[in-house]
Amino acid sequence: MPERPARPARPPAPRTPPTFTAPAPWAPPTRPGGPVTFPGGQAGGDCSDAATEGDRVGALPPGSHGASPRPADDGAPYVGDGPPTYEAEPTVLPAADPDDLGDLVADTVLDGARYGAGTLRAASVRGDSARYRGEPRRDALLTARFGSGEDALVLVAMATGARATPGAHRAAAEACDWIGRAVGRSHARLAEDIRAARRGDLKSGLHRLTDRSLGKLRAHAVDLGLEPDEYAASLRCLLLPADPACRTRVFFGVGAGGLFRLRDGEWQDIEPRVADATGEAVVGFGSPPPPRQTEESDRLTMELGITTPPSPYEPAPEPPRDPFRFRASVARPGDTLVLCSEGLAEPLRGEPELAEHLTRRWEKGGPPGLAAFLADIQVRVKGYADDRTAAAVWEA
Repeated sequence: MPERPARPARPPAPRTPPTFTAPAPWAPPTRPGGPVTFPGGQAGGDCSDAATEGDRVGALPPGSHGASPRPADDGAPYVGDGPPTYEAEPTVLPAADPDDLGDLVADTVLDGARYGAGTLRAASVRGDSARYRGEPRRDALLTARFGSGEDALVLVAMATGARATPGAHRAAAEACDWIGRAVGRSHARLAEDIRAARRGDLKSGLHRLTDRSLGKLRAHAVDLGLEPDEYAASLRCLLLPADPACRTRVFFGVGAGGLFRLRDGEWQDIEPRVADATGEAVVGFGSPPPPRQTEESDRLTMELGITTPPSPYEPAPEPPRDPFRFRASVARPGDTLVLCSEGLAEPLRGEPELAEHLTRRWEKGGPPGLAAFLADIQVRVKGYADDRTAAAVWEA
């Protein structure tokens, strides 16, 4: 019997590459179009009653309500008129010193908690530019709880080291560390003053703690043989009482960044104005009082050319050049308060579509999970490639 010719093998079907799309945003809130002006009011009082605030409140520029992040060339979501230049994911690791591995900074830090009436989400991400160049993240983030029960106080501190200076990431980390220690040692009195709405005491005391912390940073710069401006950092903090009956939220700090509030579908820029934020620091919150000076002692030391020796416990060569900023406000149920570094504040103010996207994501669905919050913070905007650090508090 003749042998049958072998059948030609059937070529395999071409594989269709999988497609990935950004998660669908939640439905946008209904609101009238056009610019909105937010009126000002009087600063908040005690913790139990709702209050309006006296600091300037401004609206972010309105955007297109129907816009949503479009997939960039690499599949990462972005807003604006085109995809960013840099890749969306990290490419180059920072250089490591084998004898100082503790100096390494992770590309991304993520944290969260729930205390009192608020749910906290916090993240710090290396910017696209630093990822491309293999530079460490200049932003530092600290989240800490001091005390226990309803007397506990939660601190969120974020700092940004000076641009294009060596050791900028170390300066930022030290600024967070020192303000964390100062607040931790005074947390009982701070929590008490927040509950009692002692705004003046809070402002002056936190001003003092901030000056001391940044003074130590400048003193360390001298020890390292650097100019103070070469080893400096902005510092922005948020204090959240764990007491569920207290909805007072306290912001303080020095340097650039943003403080925003999402209320009833509208973004409000509530960064304190310099004219409202400045003021003389006073002694308080655990710091020792300065030695008492009299007119006679001042005249005598001036005539003899003797200067007052610096205190070994409080080195502060000079006050910070940036003004101290402070705001104490009473949150309403449904509010979302956002504190962020300059890397996120600039695109929030400059790209309306980013504010619109975050409105859809955060306004109706409640607090996102940690992974979802990180994805929201990383939505990219062309022309903004700095580190991004943000802490958001959702009010139940």
